[in-house]
Amino acid sequence: MAQDAFSNIRAPRVDDRPVWDVVFAVYGYPALLLAHRLKVFSLLADGPRTLTDICDSLSIKQRPAEAILTAATALGFLSLQEERYSLTVVSEEYLLENSPNYFGFFWDLMIDNYQVSSFASLEKAVLTDSPQAYGGGDIFKTHEEQIELLHRFTRGMHSISITSAFVWPEVLDFSRHRVMLDVAGGSAAHSIGAAIKLPDLKVIFLDFLPVCELAQEYISQYGLQERIKTHETNIWSDHWPSADLHFFSNIYHDWAPEKCHFLTAKSFNSLESGGRIVIHEILYDDQKTGPFASAAFSMLMMGWTEGKQYSGLELSSMLKEIGFEDIQIHKAFGYYSIVTGRKP
Repeated sequence: MAQDAFSNIRAPRVDDRPVWDVVFAVYGYPALLLAHRLKVFSLLADGPRTLTDICDSLSIKQRPAEAILTAATALGFLSLQEERYSLTVVSEEYLLENSPNYFGFFWDLMIDNYQVSSFASLEKAVLTDSPQAYGGGDIFKTHEEQIELLHRFTRGMHSISITSAFVWPEVLDFSRHRVMLDVAGGSAAHSIGAAIKLPDLKVIFLDFLPVCELAQEYISQYGLQERIKTHETNIWSDHWPSADLHFFSNIYHDWAPEKCHFLTAKSFNSLESGGRIVIHEILYDDQKTGPFASAAFSMLMMGWTEGKQYSGLELSSMLKEIGFEDIQIHKAFGYYSIVTGRKP
């Protein structure tokens, strides 16, 4: 009788690695943030080191060091040869502060605001449909009121923008355009990329005053003060200067669809005839079955803003509805794509 009770037990149709992967992600990926915070990558910039060397330099014991270093190695940020850890190309490009592609300031932003990604915080964001960063509310209003938070945020945005800023200007032929508006452009990374890659283009950077002041510092680092002009603007209520190219990076994902429609319509009405809009985002696929990076970025937005990631189809439909023509989607750098349309 007992044997009959177990006769219907069968092996699972698939193994259990996907459910384990969720657990491992919760504990595994923070190892990279810890390695960054402990300055493992800058330590190894001087050359390969053994586990013992690293422990002595960081004043940590072997067990935690081994766990962190193994996670970093497994994820491709370190390599281990002859018992010595060394940097990979990925960490050299993105995790050394002297690299022009340094990503670490964005990791700092995530570390400094790690409570936003806690289960409790994300659960509250989901159940209330409201952001939880800085204790909840409008992060942009907080940035206007607390300039140090704005500095940290802008530095993080520069980290994730500067590399892709030099790629999208070459995805299409933008040589016919004369003046670009970088709308709510943060650190002016994309203004800088456009100015360098499109030498005949003049760039006007739009944002509120404290951001313009920060952007001017980045612009000066590249010696582009004559090519890029900052313009203090409330993008929602103020008139936009005349231009034939409008650029938005990581802007649409900050806002609900109705506000994105408003920005699209304002762009259309402000652009010169023949002018072009460019939306630079990490896109969902049209069926919204992925990719995972876009879904995860939407959860990031859940914690920080009122927005979400959009599909290429959604943004294309929005442009078409407003009146744009010649609508195209092109892959840009890494996870990013551009969605673009022309005003007839």
